[in-house]
Amino acid sequence: MPDSMFVECPLLIALDKKKTVYDGFVSLLVCRLYCCWQLKRLLKGYEHIVKQRLHHSSDLVSFILELRTILEVALKNQPGCHTMPPPQYYSQLITEIESLGWDKLLYINTDFCTLKLKADDSAGRQHTITVALKPKYPIEAPECSADLPVPLVITWSPQSTLASIHSQFLLLVEALAEFWAVLDEIDKHTWVLEPEKPTRADSMRRIAIGNNVSIKVQIDPRHPKMLPECCLLGAEHMVTPLRNKLNANMHLWNPDCSILQNMRDVMEIEFPSPATHEKSSFSMECGICYSYRLDSAIPDQVCNDPRCGQPFHQKVCIFRLWLRGLPTSRQSFNIVFGECPYCSKPITVKMAIPKP
Repeated sequence: MPDSMFVECPLLIALDKKKTVYDGFVSLLVCRLYCCWQLKRLLKGYEHIVKQRLHHSSDLVSFILELRTILEVALKNQPGCHTMPPPQYYSQLITEIESLGWDKLLYINTDFCTLKLKADDSAGRQHTITVALKPKYPIEAPECSADLPVPLVITWSPQSTLASIHSQFLLLVEALAEFWAVLDEIDKHTWVLEPEKPTRADSMRRIAIGNNVSIKVQIDPRHPKMLPECCLLGAEHMVTPLRNKLNANMHLWNPDCSILQNMRDVMEIEFPSPATHEKSSFSMECGICYSYRLDSAIPDQVCNDPRCGQPFHQKVCIFRLWLRGLPTSRQSFNIVFGECPYCSKPITVKMAIPKP
């Protein structure tokens, strides 16, 4: 006998032994409900409702209909349970994929509700958009996501299809083609320190200039050849001359030239490249934790003494592990003053003010 769930009421008579008949109908006064363990688990918490429905059902058919309603409610309340789409959902989806082209489909899950479509821009870069379909598709708009530096906005109506999603996505990636071309040039011709593995959504690059000197540039996706937001990182005696040149020559920036060429002209420098330098030349380990990467962060604070120049991870190492425990250190607003753990010369750490 299978695992069973018993629903019992007082004064019950088993159906297989005795029946009580009223006006020609069989009344269920007593029953014993047998079911598999999956059904028993599904109905957990609904036993009193099953008992009530059973007590008021006039016959077996009525009770089965009541039980079906209870099971539907129980299924909807199950965590991670999804409503099964109607058959036309699948037929329409196949039709739309065929219309779009099977070569555009990179992935579809076994539930036919999550798809990944590819789109190639004019430079041959492949981009992927993930489409999560709702059970009432296409009446309900799907959720779309992609690796982009700008918000992905898809215009949708009940008459829209996968082809309309793909065409809108293609127009968007084509509009960003120049932005990615700028970043591709930077990645190819300079040593990028951060991010370690840039994605298509990353618009920031930290570029090595020299030993413990770098520049962080934030490229505008909509205007990629305009002067980017720049932040020079390194010891003050190295950074100050570069900052002065950047401020003095800013007017020379030419939007018709590449970002790299403009930065070379404005700061009057040559960037180390993979063709001329090894990356290990710029991968100086932190003087406190003795590692280069710490939780994906690289050293971004350098001792200002030219004879020292030791790099540190600012937030964790030099601030939390060193200056906060140093009796002689002091703080004024978001600036902390102390001594270098290597040369004991003054060191200043400017902490970012948390956003409200």
